[in-house]
Amino acid sequence: MFLKAKTKRINIMKKVEISASVVLYHENLEELSNTIQCFLNVDISKKLYLIDNTDDARFKGLFTNDDIIYIQNGKNLGFGAGHNVILNQIENDSKYHLILNPDVNFESRVIINLIDKLKKHEMVSMIAPKVLFPDGTFQNSCRRYPRIIELLARRFNLLQSIFKKNISKGKYTDKDLDASFFAEYITGCFHLYKTDDFVKLGGFDERYFLYMEDVDICKKIQKLDKLKLYYPKEEIRHVLKQGSSKNNKLFFIHTFSAIKYFLKWGFR
Repeated sequence: MFLKAKTKRINIMKKVEISASVVLYHENLEELSNTIQCFLNVDISKKLYLIDNTDDARFKGLFTNDDIIYIQNGKNLGFGAGHNVILNQIENDSKYHLILNPDVNFESRVIINLIDKLKKHEMVSMIAPKVLFPDGTFQNSCRRYPRIIELLARRFNLLQSIFKKNISKGKYTDKDLDASFFAEYITGCFHLYKTDDFVKLGGFDERYFLYMEDVDICKKIQKLDKLKLYYPKEEIRHVLKQGSSKNNKLFFIHTFSAIKYFLKWGFR
């Protein structure tokens, strides 16, 4: 007599192709809505984490969709720590993870094409597209690692003419910025990572409340002997706020972040 073995049903959660996280604080609702819709328009399996850093949960219930997960922090954790909130969730949930600013617009093909490119490069941990201002003019988003004198010169107009060569070198003006290359660092408004690598990096260094965390994570990628690919065949539009050049509080936050960066990685 043969006994019929009972088959045990195991629910295995399939990874989505891409997850994305947007950290929310004092956001322009129209810009944010456009950014969210751009991501939802991408025709692959996805999850979007809206991470609310406000103390009054002001974004709760504003955006409802099966692909959206809302997370309330109850306080302003800062940019990096905000994104890091979902590290444990995405570790087993997605193949690729997008760090997305709330003021970015892009066509749905951008993410699909960037993923296809990232798949082909085993040593590349992060890829980013060309960035334009809303009016279509070029926004410099890939740079060499900053030097102290360059940061000072970019901040103070009187120093810009004196240290023009330093600023130009930092902006890769010696390269064809319409061609792909492995950049030292890429500004953090749109970073597409292999999720496994982003988790291995431990996400962003939470010692930076705001500013310099994108430079720092690019340094960490380098320490893993991995690469960052600037890929200008795809492009996005970004509303660059430049808050630290207009607001004294943000200027001091930026300054302290720069000090932390150079203390960590060395003055050069």
